[in-house]
Amino acid sequence: MSRKEKINIVTLGCYKNLVDSEVLLKQLSLNNYEIAHNSDSFDYKIVIVNTCGFINDAKQESIDTILQFVKAKKKGKIRNLFVMGCLSQRYKDELKKEIPEVDEFYGVDDYREILEKLDSQYINELLGERIITTPNHYAYLKIAEGCDRNCSFCAIPNIRGKHISKSIEQIVKEADFLAKQNVKELILISQDLSYYGIDIYKKQMLTNLLEELLKINSIEWIRLQYLYPNKFPEDLIQLMKLNNKICNYIDIPFQHISDNILSKMRRGINTNETYKLIQYIKEEIPDIAIRTTLLVGHPGETEYNFQELKEFIKKSKFDKLGVFKYSHEEDTYAFKNYIDDISDKIKQNRYDEIMQIQQQISYNLNQERIGKIYKVLIDRKEGDFYIGRTQYDSPEVDGEVLINDENIEIGMFYNILITEADEYDLFGKLNHVNGN
Repeated sequence: MSRKEKINIVTLGCYKNLVDSEVLLKQLSLNNYEIAHNSDSFDYKIVIVNTCGFINDAKQESIDTILQFVKAKKKGKIRNLFVMGCLSQRYKDELKKEIPEVDEFYGVDDYREILEKLDSQYINELLGERIITTPNHYAYLKIAEGCDRNCSFCAIPNIRGKHISKSIEQIVKEADFLAKQNVKELILISQDLSYYGIDIYKKQMLTNLLEELLKINSIEWIRLQYLYPNKFPEDLIQLMKLNNKICNYIDIPFQHISDNILSKMRRGINTNETYKLIQYIKEEIPDIAIRTTLLVGHPGETEYNFQELKEFIKKSKFDKLGVFKYSHEEDTYAFKNYIDDISDKIKQNRYDEIMQIQQQISYNLNQERIGKIYKVLIDRKEGDFYIGRTQYDSPEVDGEVLINDENIEIGMFYNILITEADEYDLFGKLNHVNGN
């Protein structure tokens, strides 16, 4: 294949996939390819789809996207179609038979093979370098790959393998690279931040890593996503209390509260321990925003268990909350040992009930923010509004702050007075009293 050709990488799924795409984009650009990410244009004759294979909905989205480009290939709009990522890693043989129009299927770590197919060379010296596809002022920083947990419902360990931490030195080098690209907010991600360091340092090292990242002066916010609740690193909370560069925001996927279901899920934590952990975090950092993820419809979830879950949400008043409906995934513990005994209708009803409860909680919490002043990072402009976030909100998944003012620059921080609020978003104006 000749140089100077155009390649479009289409990314589906989580932010870990996004980082993988960004690494590949950098490699391709240095091999003289013209690159794009998630482009709608068919000027790019080579398309690489980076897929997700986590649950049924994600798998279906990946397959639909692949078929969309298969159709484009048949019409001559694109010449080559490659598929990589989790779905391809998990179902490569089946996909080859079902969708032969795809030129090649690759797994999650097959950068070298992809580049070789494109007559390109993998450049080892690019450790940590990538092309950022998010707005320039924030970026995701993947600190580990894979997972050593044994949750009944999760296929990730089968797809991405055992937990492998990057060294502190490597992560700091990547963070330095991002800081030089004018990134102001680092969002730390992995399948499980809590487990960081155990494989290579023989103990939890997330706090030690953060102490090094805090030394990068131009980084103003560090955000933590995906902290497993079992064996939660409590020294992290003490570090957060002392450093306002670490956002008062923690993403902890509790999944459930019923002892019965937590045991079936193999979560390694029980009802009492869960409540104690939340109490500890809130007592130590009253100004904390906790995001959680819950799973409804797991095999064996009774109506009583579901009522326990609803009560848990009402008591805990999570700032942010997402819900998944159980998906019976091949090769998981649940698939091998349980019957998927809850109907789709009941799963959907339980999902809807929880979201309705959370909607009211979110509305009440947002109403309490009216009249207060927050530091806000501006992400973009839409219509008449500049859209930003407080330290309590992660991009794309959480609420936003809408500001109708012209004296604002994207990628900058401002003190914003909140004037209105709805269930998910805040509305505000520049707080000129404080010098903005």
